[in-house]
Amino acid sequence: MPGRAVDNPGRLRHKTASMIEPAEVERLLRTRFADAELELVDLTGTRDHYQARIVSSAFAGKSLIEQHQLVYGALGTAMNGAIHALALKTYTPEAWAKLRGETNG
Repeated sequence: MPGRAVDNPGRLRHKTASMIEPAEVERLLRTRFADAELELVDLTGTRDHYQARIVSSAFAGKSLIEQHQLVYGALGTAMNGAIHALALKTYTPEAWAKLRGETNG
């Protein structure tokens, strides 16, 4: 079945073309969250499954859902295919400091 052998590599090339480099994900996030402390991990090494920890004052007064919606908005069309999975941890600077046991004073 020579036709099948040709089809499979073509699909693999197409999938590879839709990946997004970690540096581009970080650029998109930093554009929206300029003050962010950001940690981004490519969970599988395939450039489509990421975990992000974002600490930003932009999350102040927002619910967890609203915080995540801000992140999805920052990533735009990348969320429609190039990023297959995204695990998010979002915090305000105050919440992050409290979680880490830091105090002011």
